Amino acid sequence: MKTVIVRRRMHDGGIRIILEFQPDEEIIRVVKTLPDATWNKSMKYWHIEPEDGIDSRLVDALSGVARIEFRYEKTINLIERVKEERNRDSTGVVSRSNGNNSSGRLSAEAQDHSGVLSMTSQAQINNFRNWMEAHRYPPNTIRTYTSMLEAYLRFVSPKEAAECTSDDLVRMVNEYILARGLSYSFQNQLISAVKKFYREICREVIDPGQFSRPRTQHKLPNVLSKEEVKKILTAPVNEKHRVILSVIYGCGLRRSEVIMLEPGDIDRDRMLLSVRQAKGFKDRIVPVSAKLVEMVDAYLKRNSPVKYLFEGQHQGDRYSATSVEKVFRMACQKAGIKKKVTLHGLRHSYATHLLEAGTDLRYIQELLGHKSSKTTEIYTHVTEKSIQKIRTPFDDL
Repeated sequence: MKTVIVRRRMHDGGIRIILEFQPDEEIIRVVKTLPDATWNKSMKYWHIEPEDGIDSRLVDALSGVARIEFRYEKTINLIERVKEERNRDSTGVVSRSNGNNSSGRLSAEAQDHSGVLSMTSQAQINNFRNWMEAHRYPPNTIRTYTSMLEAYLRFVSPKEAAECTSDDLVRMVNEYILARGLSYSFQNQLISAVKKFYREICREVIDPGQFSRPRTQHKLPNVLSKEEVKKILTAPVNEKHRVILSVIYGCGLRRSEVIMLEPGDIDRDRMLLSVRQAKGFKDRIVPVSAKLVEMVDAYLKRNSPVKYLFEGQHQGDRYSATSVEKVFRMACQKAGIKKKVTLHGLRHSYATHLLEAGTDLRYIQELLGHKSSKTTEIYTHVTEKSIQKIRTPFDDL
């Protein structure tokens, strides 16, 4: 299978994610959908923005296309290397603050830990995949979890899964994930995959409860103002692109939900949109504005989708999820949006703007399809309506 080597390297004064692989059209097509993907002609590699969750996104995007080898060095090692380069004199000799490290030797954290999978491990990965498929897990989850399990089994090789203990997972976290600077989400997904594997496939070997997760991160979503949303929605020249982004914001949809819509999902009499078998295999209905329906109808008059509301290059094929991401990034760039916001930010903005308009939080939970009200409550922390009512003590001075 084709391999993509992922490194973290200083580039133009900042740290970038470097992707090294043999020329391949399919891999290049996927890489171009990644955040700020840029080709370095002189060095002959692609580099992308090291945003939060990029490791998991790489695994998700390239799963089934290529095998990923993370060869990260700790950020501090990279910074020291840059300092050395800046101290290099005209003779090409590096002036170091100390002489403990040799310039040609990679740090222990950068060494590749991936081993060879045994026949038993390969069979267990297939069994794990078959189990998830039989239980109707989403394709993205199946790809991510099997990739994570493969990384774990390669790390513990030549030991078999049945010979491992919870200490092996702790060792992988310390020697592989933390040492290579992999993200919190990567660590969390790895633990989720390994726990599920031992619970369902190797249930008599290890108690999954022994595997502890990293401390929970509490991050506020990046929310766009209504003016910023309007600029993004009107930025694309292509009509299909404008309608896709408008439907995502206008109905608060996930990326996976918008590409699965069919023309018949819009109830024009009741002004409702049916979202079928969304996350957690749940159906829901959301209100749709007359203005948005008019936009969709105008789009349908000029296009003749066979199955999906938004189809790809071939009729009957749904629009690519990565293409939707690319459409959003191009729209943000054209609209001059400087915030670090993803496509999911349109859904966050939809919920926040509903809350600011006085919509009850319980209704917003239903519209978004959240299982728990705690997930929806995050928007109370970013709504301007509540925060702006607070009187700062500075005004009383």
